[in-house]
Amino acid sequence: MKEKILELLKQYSGHEFIELTSRGNTAIMAALQCCRRLSPKSKVLIPDQGGWLTYEEYGKKLGMEVVKLKTDKGLINVEDLKTKVDDAGCLIYHNPGGYFVEQPISEIYKICKGKCLVILDVCGCISDTNYGEYCDLSVCSFGRWKPINVGYGGFISVKEQKHFDISKEILETQNFDTTNYPKLLEKLEHVKERFNLFYEKCSKIKQELKEFNVLHRESKGINVVVTFSNDEEKEKLIKYCNENNYEYTICPRYIRVNENAISIEVKRINRGVKKWL
Repeated sequence: MKEKILELLKQYSGHEFIELTSRGNTAIMAALQCCRRLSPKSKVLIPDQGGWLTYEEYGKKLGMEVVKLKTDKGLINVEDLKTKVDDAGCLIYHNPGGYFVEQPISEIYKICKGKCLVILDVCGCISDTNYGEYCDLSVCSFGRWKPINVGYGGFISVKEQKHFDISKEILETQNFDTTNYPKLLEKLEHVKERFNLFYEKCSKIKQELKEFNVLHRESKGINVVVTFSNDEEKEKLIKYCNENNYEYTICPRYIRVNENAISIEVKRINRGVKKWL
């Protein structure tokens, strides 16, 4: 069963080298450690919002200087990236940013290639086959609130053998709980259907909230983030979520957007249609 799981992950990533991990954060730490060993440059670039909490935490733990890239509400500013990439050892970022804004991953990789390694967090885009063409390493979590919601584990994928050998050394103490194989395999086999459901739901929500300021309204994502300028707008948005049984979080939050907004957590949908949801 593990072979089937790895084969699917290879198909989605376009990377030949895959390792399952007990946590998504373990994959992030291994990827950063790998980059730290490979590059004499100790800077790690992360987005100033729309990322994940351990990017900065683990970078600092490894003695790396954490440099934040400017974003337009989670969308990486490629011009700012161009000014910072030469001094960096690696870039780690999430696509879509904050789960709601699609990043220009091909342009980002073109800027970084040959200058710094790129780690792509693919929790929100694992259904996009061959995203691995635009990163050196990818990481993913299968946590409870992630799109692949096994509630356990994650993975790291690596483009080149030399990078994989280092990450394998770092991960050599990892033991993935094999009792999760059946559930993980089922989720991966239906991943495109699940993401299509997210995309359809997001489109519906954006249409229904057309009078509100939906951030990056035209972008592909699996959450919908809507700003509010006063308590009345905030309460209207909360009421909308409650009436439609949508889970939500209130911003500012680094992992979504650093301003007053409601993040409608479409990616948390986990009921009602098929068991693989």
